[in-house]
Amino acid sequence: MIIRACEVKDAPKICEIYNYYVENTVITFEEIPVDTATMVERIESYTKLYPWYVCEVDGVIVGYAYATKWKERVAYKKSAEVTVYVKNEQGGKGFGKALYSALIESLKTNGCHVVLGGIALPNDASVGLHESFGFKKVAHFEEVGFKIGRWVDVGYWQKIIN
Repeated sequence: MIIRACEVKDAPKICEIYNYYVENTVITFEEIPVDTATMVERIESYTKLYPWYVCEVDGVIVGYAYATKWKERVAYKKSAEVTVYVKNEQGGKGFGKALYSALIESLKTNGCHVVLGGIALPNDASVGLHESFGFKKVAHFEEVGFKIGRWVDVGYWQKIIN
């Protein structure tokens, strides 16, 4: 397993991983698959200020994790929202943990104070991952999303890292 900084050339494989969740789950609230050009824009935009990592196994990308701005107001500049996606049917192998370890350490090194993770509920795997890193549940919003014919709750988990 290799954790490395994401590069624009990784966009097609990231789309494959992400679009499974777009098309088949409520884990993301996007409903239209993301094309490579859009993913390239996201990678280029997000990595101007925040880290983005991929996990490779035998040269194949099996997951990715990144951070984004938590809110627009300047007072939030030391907070970041973190996200991780692992290829379908590759969960439970430590890829998400390895990605979050690199991501959180990078954010800590760069002066981030708080990391937050938003989770569409229920999602025991994501809750377990976040809590294994010491995140605490700080919010629960009922029925804020509607996807695949049902209302979806969203919880937020937070960790102070610096």
